Amino acid sequence: MPFSAFFRGTLVFCAAVFCLHATAQVDQSYARDPKQALDQDYTQGIAKYTTLPELNSSLTDYLPASQTVPTPAKVLGNVAGAPDMLPYAEDTYRYFRMLEAASPRVKVLTIGHTEEGREMIAVAVADESLLKNYKENDARLAKLADPRTINMNDATAAELVKQSVPVYYMTGTIHSTETGAPTALMELAYRLAVDNSPYIQFIRTHMITLITPVVEVDGRDRMVDVYKWHKAHPNENYPRLMYWGHYVAHDNNRDAMTLTLDLSRNVLDTYLGWHAQVLHDLHESVPFLYDNTVGDEPYNAWLDPILTNEWEMIGWNNVQEMTKLGMPGVFTHGDFDTWSPGYLMFLAAMHNGISRLYETFGNGGADTVERILTPGEYSRTWFRQNPPYPKVKWSQRDNNNYEQTALLVSLSYFAQNAQTFLNNFYLKSKRSILKPNDAGPAAYVLPANEDSQDRQRMLLDILRAQHVEISKTTEAVIVAVPAKPKRENKDDAGDKEARPEPPKTEQRTFPAGSYVIRMDQPYSRIADALLDRQYWAPNDPQKTPYDDTGWSLAAQFSVEAVRVTEPAILKAPMQLVKDEAVTKSGLGSGSIYLIANHADPGIITLRYFLKNATVSVTDAPFTANSQQFPAGSLIVKDVSSDEMKSALEKSGLTSTSASAVPSVVAHSLIAPRIAMMHTWLSTQTEGWWRQAFDKLGVPFDYISTQTVSTEDDLRSKYDVIIFAPVGGVHTQQIIQGLPMWGNALPWKKTELTPNLGRIDSTDDMRPGLGYAGVDHLRNFVEQGGLLITSQDTAQFAIDTGLAPGVSVVTHGDLKVVGTLLATTVVDAKTPVLYGYSKPLTVYSEDGLALNVSNTVGGTRGPRFGSGDERPTGRGGPDDPDIPQGRRYVAPEVQPKPKPWEPMPLNEEQMRNNPNVIPANLRPQVILRYADKDGLLVSGLLDHGDLLAQHAVIVAAHLGKGSVLLFANNPVYRGETIGSYPLVFNAILNFDHLGKSGSTGQ
Repeated sequence: MPFSAFFRGTLVFCAAVFCLHATAQVDQSYARDPKQALDQDYTQGIAKYTTLPELNSSLTDYLPASQTVPTPAKVLGNVAGAPDMLPYAEDTYRYFRMLEAASPRVKVLTIGHTEEGREMIAVAVADESLLKNYKENDARLAKLADPRTINMNDATAAELVKQSVPVYYMTGTIHSTETGAPTALMELAYRLAVDNSPYIQFIRTHMITLITPVVEVDGRDRMVDVYKWHKAHPNENYPRLMYWGHYVAHDNNRDAMTLTLDLSRNVLDTYLGWHAQVLHDLHESVPFLYDNTVGDEPYNAWLDPILTNEWEMIGWNNVQEMTKLGMPGVFTHGDFDTWSPGYLMFLAAMHNGISRLYETFGNGGADTVERILTPGEYSRTWFRQNPPYPKVKWSQRDNNNYEQTALLVSLSYFAQNAQTFLNNFYLKSKRSILKPNDAGPAAYVLPANEDSQDRQRMLLDILRAQHVEISKTTEAVIVAVPAKPKRENKDDAGDKEARPEPPKTEQRTFPAGSYVIRMDQPYSRIADALLDRQYWAPNDPQKTPYDDTGWSLAAQFSVEAVRVTEPAILKAPMQLVKDEAVTKSGLGSGSIYLIANHADPGIITLRYFLKNATVSVTDAPFTANSQQFPAGSLIVKDVSSDEMKSALEKSGLTSTSASAVPSVVAHSLIAPRIAMMHTWLSTQTEGWWRQAFDKLGVPFDYISTQTVSTEDDLRSKYDVIIFAPVGGVHTQQIIQGLPMWGNALPWKKTELTPNLGRIDSTDDMRPGLGYAGVDHLRNFVEQGGLLITSQDTAQFAIDTGLAPGVSVVTHGDLKVVGTLLATTVVDAKTPVLYGYSKPLTVYSEDGLALNVSNTVGGTRGPRFGSGDERPTGRGGPDDPDIPQGRRYVAPEVQPKPKPWEPMPLNEEQMRNNPNVIPANLRPQVILRYADKDGLLVSGLLDHGDLLAQHAVIVAAHLGKGSVLLFANNPVYRGETIGSYPLVFNAILNFDHLGKSGSTGQ
């Protein structure tokens, strides 16, 4: 038997043994309370809308009656999960507040609001005695969450465990197209509050269930609008949900690292505020129920093994119990890797709790339809012995049955094993505090002399949002840090005894004021996971990573975070710091203000805040008042001191005053007029760009490709047009849009759809940019505008002739999956790189890279291959062949440009060749990927030699303007802060991106 099969079998067996052990202690059998009447109408409705008997269980095939507590039908007008009906979030909230008013077992709390101002709630359901004393219980849980408060005393913890009940937090509908959770959770709350069966009573009296029925509230209301439109136009295609949240769609479940979205912060603060043990997120994309928390390898490398064991225990118990209940298609494990900590559920995993996630089968609305599964969905595997049916008539009620049954099974198992899980909660917290002396490291240090205090502050703000403790040294600290190991000499490759040298250390002095992220704290794991590097082995058995494989935030912020393994750092003099206000800059006595540019995102914030000031940017470094200022620094005048103070506070920058303008080459810096162009194909990836601009106070007009197709004078309105990545689309899709057959697909605010059209609107989503739109973009650039593109929109610019001389590299076997890669500067003088002083790490989704040429369509003649190899003849491989019977004429040495360089043109190639690009319009490479040996920073990279040294950022030129092409995505998920200034520098210097004449480095 292969080891992997043996391991899997052992894993399942061990998990099953634990489940059997637990069930032997407490009877899990279910029986209704014979004294409690049924709500006959509601119970009949459940049966009516359940398409097959086996798609329900004895836990949810009825509803008990109450004389005082309303059922969901009071608000819905029908049973939960009934066809043709989706409630708005407000209706869902109205029902929960009716429950609260009718039952002492229910408590509703506002936990925050969305970007568009909609309320988010949490609903606590438990026995009235538990809710009455929930604050006392929370105080005990707080001590278990931070064992330092009880001096890490196991005996004290054991007493607290005995006195406490756990909190199980479940969340629904973070993904707006997955519509079933709100009604399932409405009915579940009713059952937990009303049902007197021993099964439910045990849950109610032994734990607190916390529910957020709608996580993505903005998207939920838009999805209900779309569904209402669909029901009003029954025989027509209906619009896809173009906008979910205000900024992003599916990626809202990738925000758990940087917490850029309101929903992420609200859920985390609620989870930690209640000191919950579980965060259980509900999704709907897999038949019939996939408990995907167990998942597949590789597991996140920073998790406590206690947690991964808990996944197995709860997950396999779920499968076992639901199989015993006769429900087909329930399984765990699957092929979802649990590597990335970006998922909402991982807020618990990285804060000493238990992350849980269900995928049930949703129809994207409340229609009852026949679903046809793929062989991969209904096949029997070792982890899916009871697979779903190949074809099934499926309803939203079926979905609600599975969601509720599975949740009740998990709640019951958790309640019966509450003492075990509470003790584990304590142990995981304790082990996190002991991390410096166990797995390490001891701390991360962010030096006080970081060039960009702005980017460092932004990284610290994320750690604070994650509830990580941050300390600050009060004097200089000398500590041993790991030295980079010397790799084995290539000349010794044949020596089997050659090995990398053992790790060595070197002394490092950190100045006073350096930030220390101590690992002897309860939430050390999230800090460690975010600041460390990641490595995904190319030969890993998991060949299809589910999401990004690398995310090291220090690298992406271009901020130094030194991993210190020596515990002595923890004895250094330091103080715990809370929220730090931006340092207020003293303006001095001069009326000229100098702002050093260290590739700070705040530079663009300041320029737009000071829209009426006279601002220039220096094209070279200079010294003033004994301070060094890099190229790209700002000189500000004609502004009041009060306005300048406000601008500095808003931007997080500091200034130096001067009585006269420094003698340095500079050019005027206006506040450019910006448009951000989107398609009606997807707004997922460009939403991260909109969010970044909004957070930094950068104004822009939000226009669609349809607008550009009809606007023939874009240059009169805009200086810069940003065409952010669409997300995996082809050029022809951008141009053509959706097929024009069938009916129009409107996206606009109407009486029927009051929540659509608020971000942008159209009478018909189908038309694309069109060839007229391509011409309008060309005219815009030729007249002096700047078009910024990235990833698939960079490909679009190349395909449509907007980037003469630029092409995409064909990679072959290269494999990059959300990987962080090192780069090298080529054009050190370009304004795009103003403020950068050290190598930059970039995020690459799939390894896109660019080639440049001095001709349109590429240079004639082979670049590599047979044209560079000598023919068969006399001599050795490095000798020339010599024809006989005539004098020897030596050929010219053939140029061998580097991968980022264009092939030089000789006189023969340039003669009468209209494809030759004029020298001043030839594309310039700004940044290239690093050499092969130093290319990988974090994540997965296979066959990196195919990517090494190729161009990653190129400025192409057309007429008076430029097209900037990013092979990477510089504005992504709030993670790539170090790359933001590349975009902002380009915007501010849009009219100075011509060829700089730099020879590169």
